[in-house]
Amino acid sequence: MIIFLYGQDSYRSKKKLDELIHHYKESNKSGLNLIYIDTKDVDFDEFYNNFKISSMFGEKKLVILNNLFSHKKFQEDFLENITTTELLKDVVVVYEKESVDERTKLFKTLKKGYKSQEFNLLDAKGLRLFAENEFKSRGAKINIDALSLLLSYVGNDLWKLSNEIDKLANFKPDAAIKKEDIQLQVRPRIEVDIFQTIDSLASKNKKMAFLLLKKHLSNGDSPIYLFSMLQYQFRNLLAIKELAEKGLMYDSIVKKSGLHPFVVKKNYFQCKNFSMQDLKNIYKKIFQIDLQVKSGKIDAETALDMLVNNIS
Repeated sequence: MIIFLYGQDSYRSKKKLDELIHHYKESNKSGLNLIYIDTKDVDFDEFYNNFKISSMFGEKKLVILNNLFSHKKFQEDFLENITTTELLKDVVVVYEKESVDERTKLFKTLKKGYKSQEFNLLDAKGLRLFAENEFKSRGAKINIDALSLLLSYVGNDLWKLSNEIDKLANFKPDAAIKKEDIQLQVRPRIEVDIFQTIDSLASKNKKMAFLLLKKHLSNGDSPIYLFSMLQYQFRNLLAIKELAEKGLMYDSIVKKSGLHPFVVKKNYFQCKNFSMQDLKNIYKKIFQIDLQVKSGKIDAETALDMLVNNIS
């Protein structure tokens, strides 16, 4: 059996993977046949040899296969043997922490013929529901305005959001969390101040954009996360610009886009600094650079430099 898990929301995809592993361990007590394979460390033959060895306990094997989309030769061998692999009594979970190139034969084959689940970033409604459930599961309470501020600070990063909820629940275990508690305890995400970088790009001030990005890097912010946030912001700008050009106003854009009101409010005015064609061109460049990062041709910090240089 083959199961395919992928998507931008690595928090929920990891939770699903953990759920599959937990279920497997309940039925297969030895734990000796849970196998983790990273394609950067082994070739296909080494991977497939795991299925040729019989378990002394008669258990099924559960093989977690990571980074399959990053190695072309492994992909080719995997596709060549995919029908045989599916017929095995054992289970292979193809696990990708991020989005993958949906144009590839591998993606189309896994998506069409096998069990698959995509984990997209949550929209505003889903994000709020997730946070409410997380607070409830910890026995904590939070005021409505405090929750809105927390989500504007953290956004769709569920790893950070879960950590912040843990911290806040421990900070006030017996009282409702207030807006002031969020301001005191939570550091705003990069997205809150990365608007300054985008403003610099809009005004063609590349020098300032570089300085702002270097400041983030010197503060220890991940270049991969910085690039993903720029990608996220420009995607939002493009979506909001399209709706605004159709004559929709702020409230209608919030409802139509599914984005958090804070995100729409910030981007609604900022998208006026770009033409529709500018945003399309920028997003196309981001997509091209992102493919180079995911294929290992360039690193994330180089990608940031390329992005700034390519926006004219």
